[in-house]
Amino acid sequence: MRISFGTSGWRGILCDDFTFANVKVVTQAIADELREVDGAAGGVVIGYDARFMGDRFAREAAKVLAGAKIPVFLCDRDTPTPVIAHEILQRRAAGGINFTASHNPSEYNGLKFSPSSGGPALPTTTKAIEERANAMLLEICYREMPLDQAQTVGLFSIIDPLPAYFSTIRKMIDFNAIAAAKITIAVDPLYGTARGYLDRLLQEAGVSTVVINAHPDPYFGGFPPEPAEENIADFIALVRERDDITLGLATDGDADRYGIVDADGTFIEPNYILALLYDYLLRVKGKSGNAARSVATSHFVDAVARYHGTDILETPVGFKFIGEYISQDRILIGGEESAGLTVRGHVPDKDGIIACLLVAEMVAVTGKSLQDLLADLYARVGEYYTCRENLRLSPEFEAGLPAKLANPPARFAGQTVSSVVRLDGCKLILSDGSWVLFRKSGTEPVVRVYAEAGSQAALQELIKAAVAFVTSA
Repeated sequence: MRISFGTSGWRGILCDDFTFANVKVVTQAIADELREVDGAAGGVVIGYDARFMGDRFAREAAKVLAGAKIPVFLCDRDTPTPVIAHEILQRRAAGGINFTASHNPSEYNGLKFSPSSGGPALPTTTKAIEERANAMLLEICYREMPLDQAQTVGLFSIIDPLPAYFSTIRKMIDFNAIAAAKITIAVDPLYGTARGYLDRLLQEAGVSTVVINAHPDPYFGGFPPEPAEENIADFIALVRERDDITLGLATDGDADRYGIVDADGTFIEPNYILALLYDYLLRVKGKSGNAARSVATSHFVDAVARYHGTDILETPVGFKFIGEYISQDRILIGGEESAGLTVRGHVPDKDGIIACLLVAEMVAVTGKSLQDLLADLYARVGEYYTCRENLRLSPEFEAGLPAKLANPPARFAGQTVSSVVRLDGCKLILSDGSWVLFRKSGTEPVVRVYAEAGSQAALQELIKAAVAFVTSA
């Protein structure tokens, strides 16, 4: 096997490629990279999510880092990804190792490395770690130190990152406004790390909450721990059936993604939440600044930018690129279609907790449902409808796809192709502003098709044309 870092770390199947032995090798590769490139005197924060063996993997990594004479700060319980990022920043650590497979199914675990910036490592860093790790596979290339010994010599300590994170969040969210609205909010942490974070922040502010799925379950109730509409039917039913619930807030397994449900049980597309929050920050809260989005994310947020006279920065897929803009203070908000979002002055990584709380504040302050807010924004900037399809390819179509994408047609779905964006995949911008993006999976015979248009009917035509384009001889 080979160690390979994807858009958000190295992930693998437990007991197959994700093993103690391989985790120790990757940890040693991180230790070597830190010492050679950045130095490691600030130590490394280690955290984990609610998956099988997360705490064990974390402790094995801690032994390797201590053996390399690098101080370790181990979180005292399964911890949200954004909280780990926050701890790296406030502690001024050299970096962080987070054992999480985020929204992947329960048989997976993963290792995500963050440098001192607190955001996901950029490709140059992960490639260097990959090369080091793969050169050391099947070797005993590390020296471990027992944790009791490491603690005695000052190389290991257990920390609680919650208070510092709560202090930051309370400065960024108007909890008084949420409480004053006298609304009831449903919360679903999907058995993951946001339990005791999102619900507790609301409850301590005096907000009425209804909480489900708030106990650890490494099987995540039998569904992938992703707050997508198809995975949270029980939560949607709860919000729909109870007249007293104004809003539903869900997070994924490591709390870096969000899922939002309106009062009537309608699931609100993450692309729409990004646009709504950007408009709210600019128009209601009086903030200023540009926004960033990935190439696969809706241009709805672009329309909001045009309306307010701001700019959009487009990035490849992967939140690390948006995180860089946050670290450089170049944007007010950044987000991606897969429900990742953060804002200026916060961590340069996805934070599903602050995203949910900003939505709660927006609903409380405006006194409007999300669908009413969406209708209002549509009236001001136009309507946008978006979707994603995964098309599984036969060997024949997979072999022919690169040539098609290298020479895209001049017309698509009956329209002129006005421009082609190759930032990540192949994105065709059509004459009416609609678009379609083709991104080939790097690990399986699948092409991901993202499309957007000004109506549902036009969107379906785009998807139909995209399927025909991919599967034609």
